[in-house]
Amino acid sequence: MGLLTFCINVTLDGCIDHREAVADDQTHAFFTRLMDESGAMLWGRVTYELMESHWPAVARGDVAAPPAMREWAIKLEAKPKYVVSSTRKDFSWNNSHRITGDLRTGMQKLKDATPAGVLLGGNKLAIELERLDLIDEYKFLVNPRIAGHGPTLYQGSLPRTRRLELVSAAPLRSGAVAVHYRRAR
Repeated sequence: MGLLTFCINVTLDGCIDHREAVADDQTHAFFTRLMDESGAMLWGRVTYELMESHWPAVARGDVAAPPAMREWAIKLEAKPKYVVSSTRKDFSWNNSHRITGDLRTGMQKLKDATPAGVLLGGNKLAIELERLDLIDEYKFLVNPRIAGHGPTLYQGSLPRTRRLELVSAAPLRSGAVAVHYRRAR
């Protein structure tokens, strides 16, 4: 069974607005490596649509992008992408699949079928999966910024504090720090 890993950019004050993150080559290389190490991507509908509106065009070369961003886009195009949505049923982006039915059951099936693990992006779905105790580890890129606005990580939506164990922390040239935590058992 693969692990479910929540991965996201976050500022020092918890803002997860992607426009507040450092978007340099090292950041894209970090996220490309995480994607390479996982067997699938997982998003809620809103995050999926945000990704779908940009990255396929980058992968096709329709949008000018630095080499690190193009590499990310091309690899993302090939990666299995799973979407949790109660409203959207058609997903035309290459290799996209909808998770239907009971969320706990669907996620367990996905984890069982993906030994290399599943990389989760997006806060709303992460909140629901956290409530179900399904997230196994966390890989955050903590950006050296204080945004002063939201949306913020989890936004007070958890029923209790979750204890984590530090696996690693590594600084990037930009001043961001890649942190890896596992759930404390």
